[in-house]
Amino acid sequence: MKTSELTIAFLLAAGFAQATEYHVAKDGHNENAGSEKEPFQTIQRAADLAQPGDVITVHEGVYREWINPPRGGTSDDKRITYQAAHGEKVVVKGSEIVKGWEKVQGDVWKVVLPNSFFGDFNPYADVIGGEWYSTPRDGFDRHTGAVYLNENWLDEAPDLEHVLPSQKLGAEAQADFREVHDQPLWYAKVDKNDTTIWAQFREVDPNAGTVEINVRQSIFYPDKSGRNYITVRGFTLRQAATPWSGAMSEQIGLIGTQWSKGWVIEDNVISHSMNTGITLGRYDLGKFGIAMPVVSAPGFVQSCKLALEHGWSKKSIGGHVVRNNHISHCEKNGVHGSLGGVFSTIEGNTICDIAMRGWISGPDVAGLKLLGSQDVIIRHNHIYRCGAVGGVWLDWMAQGTRMTGNLLHDNSKDLFMEVDHGPFMIDHNLFLSGHSVQDWSQGAAYVHNLIAGAVGGRKEARETPLFSPHSLKNMRVSNIQHKDLRFHNNLFIGSSGLADRDKMTENLQATGNIYLAGAKASTHEGDALIQEDFEPGMKLEEKSDGWWFEMSVNPDWLSQQRRAIVTTESLGKAKIPDARFEQPDGTPYRLDTDYFGETRSADNPAPGPFRLRDKKQIHLKVWRKT
Repeated sequence: MKTSELTIAFLLAAGFAQATEYHVAKDGHNENAGSEKEPFQTIQRAADLAQPGDVITVHEGVYREWINPPRGGTSDDKRITYQAAHGEKVVVKGSEIVKGWEKVQGDVWKVVLPNSFFGDFNPYADVIGGEWYSTPRDGFDRHTGAVYLNENWLDEAPDLEHVLPSQKLGAEAQADFREVHDQPLWYAKVDKNDTTIWAQFREVDPNAGTVEINVRQSIFYPDKSGRNYITVRGFTLRQAATPWSGAMSEQIGLIGTQWSKGWVIEDNVISHSMNTGITLGRYDLGKFGIAMPVVSAPGFVQSCKLALEHGWSKKSIGGHVVRNNHISHCEKNGVHGSLGGVFSTIEGNTICDIAMRGWISGPDVAGLKLLGSQDVIIRHNHIYRCGAVGGVWLDWMAQGTRMTGNLLHDNSKDLFMEVDHGPFMIDHNLFLSGHSVQDWSQGAAYVHNLIAGAVGGRKEARETPLFSPHSLKNMRVSNIQHKDLRFHNNLFIGSSGLADRDKMTENLQATGNIYLAGAKASTHEGDALIQEDFEPGMKLEEKSDGWWFEMSVNPDWLSQQRRAIVTTESLGKAKIPDARFEQPDGTPYRLDTDYFGETRSADNPAPGPFRLRDKKQIHLKVWRKT
């Protein structure tokens, strides 16, 4: 080995030798050394000391703190890792336990807390709002505070009269409110010195149970941007008073990346965020002394131009991995990012029970919502029971995006593609909700999906950005006139199929699709296979080992219709950006494997997400147990 090579090897070895593993435990002390035998007591103490390459291992217990990493790593190989100790349950909460409840009457109790209990931030004085936010249908704006009994949250009331039986509020008004809100209620009042909370604990003594209230806005979130290459792994993160965080504002989540590069958020359980679970968000314009643009489509375009001036590039922003998390019970989003999630991978996650209580209203409310999803991969996720706009909402600048192998069901809508120019690929997904796809975009390819609900769309006069492929360079804008859409080898069941696209799409490419149970084809399709009377009897069932899907099929579909493997070459170019359909890394598509990664027949691939065998019934496990 040459002398120079020996020197480099020595320096690399020295660098790795200098990496430190800090330990945190409930019985530790912050004056300790932070070793396994002498651990710290708080995660923040370890965060304050950790340097690129270091690891912070947290041992079993419940920690109540906001972790604000003061620095990040310098590369994938020199990141700062926060991890739960192997096999140990580590819970971090944005709440505090509250005792001292006094019974008022019936099931209603109250507690009085000095405002000093909350420090600089009192969630019960913090009303949810921001750009594009709107008041929910029940007529009042909630606070970011919440009350939890034995881990489950209660519902906020608009006034004390709804919590306490009163002559002021008639029986009919109380009954109308309870028809919408069947959960126990709470109400808070903040004055100069104290915060008083009244709550209904039905047949429960709150001093005997575990009652918690939100006190922190976040659990893991840096207060400055540019803290890159951080890994957060294996934690249970719950109960935070997160803000609305609109598309042009800083986006604070229960955990969030804050305008940075290269985070890995994996194997966590994330729940009970008043607004958003994970944010892959943008910076605060005010920190640069910039006034917020007008809240409008042109204003958002202006905010994109400002972002480019402040470091929005493939080199500096995004490239995150959100993997194998279970995200639930958030009232705005499971995952949300405006501009900061570009070039990322979101895979293997369960996102469920999002926006189901109707506490929050306005654009951006969905299970997974991204504005600016350039070269983002969304694969093998299970997304269900998401209200408002629904499961996945890719809004503005889905370019080079691929959504593949996902299971979506029981959502208000499975997928909304809004004012994107493409090229983007939607393939091998199971869209099982009553409203499957809403496409207000162009430059799309829908390939080998099972689409069981309605497919809708419209043209849009709004002008939205597009870029040179695989970059954030040469930004320009265009409106949405459906210049090109592609639907190949899909399986449509019931509802409208592609019939409604005839009136609004100038260049619809559609081949190899099958239409069952009344689904209708486009008149532009020359080879559509239509079997109106075929009832597949679809069934999705959760069992002890995972989620199973079954349906009737017809092996003759393979002989009745010829199909080809879909490739980059066969798809051509998306018209407006004049760009090829290719994978985020620039390699060409050849869609020759199915939902499970099994190789398809090259001569005549089966329609839909799965390979077809010689059976008339398929019974497949489509999601693992989580």
